Amino acid sequence: MEENQSSQSQPPNQQHHLPPDKLQMNKPAGPPPSSSYGTSSSGRAFATFLTIFLLLIGVTLLVLWLVYRPHKPHFTVVGAAIYGFNTTSPPLLSATLQFNILIKNPNKRVSAYYDRFSAFVSYRNQAITPQVMLPPLFLEKHSQVSLSPVIGGTAVPVSVEVSNGLMMDEAYGVVGLKLVFLGRLRWKAGTIRSAHYGFYGKCDVLIGLKKGVVGQVPLLGTPPCNIDI
Repeated sequence: MEENQSSQSQPPNQQHHLPPDKLQMNKPAGPPPSSSYGTSSSGRAFATFLTIFLLLIGVTLLVLWLVYRPHKPHFTVVGAAIYGFNTTSPPLLSATLQFNILIKNPNKRVSAYYDRFSAFVSYRNQAITPQVMLPPLFLEKHSQVSLSPVIGGTAVPVSVEVSNGLMMDEAYGVVGLKLVFLGRLRWKAGTIRSAHYGFYGKCDVLIGLKKGVVGQVPLLGTPPCNIDI
């Protein structure tokens, strides 16, 4: 009897042992993870489109540059005349010269504009004439033009080295001069005009000169003019 009472007085001690996977299944599900698949997919598509677009633009510009890229103009001195070549003291030189220059635009698809065009003559890297402004030029595609500017006429100060060198060369009968061109150049292809580019050209000229001779003088050497743009 006492044993039955004691067994009834003891509280039941029952424990449920479930596998871990079932315990996890019984847990309440949390909020679903946010998916970024749609956003990343659209971003990749936009990046691909932008890359292809930029590549097409680059290829187009490269083709246009290869087709329309301008070549440097060609300058050639074809004649020279001297109408005055006098040195006084202190070293002052009064020279009046005329050159015949042939300017050619070698481009078949591009025209050329010459703005602020000027020229002067130098000897031993020193100017012996003042700078003379030349009229603006426009050369059509694959065309050429001839200029005959008269340069000088005003006395300019020169160094003793230049004065003595000119007298020695004149006595020898051969003088080496440099005809220098300055200005701005721009290109035109169809309706498109480029920006202005600085233009610098130099033509080394070897002329026959004898004291007292006025007028046309022989050209003893006319290498191609160097043009920098």
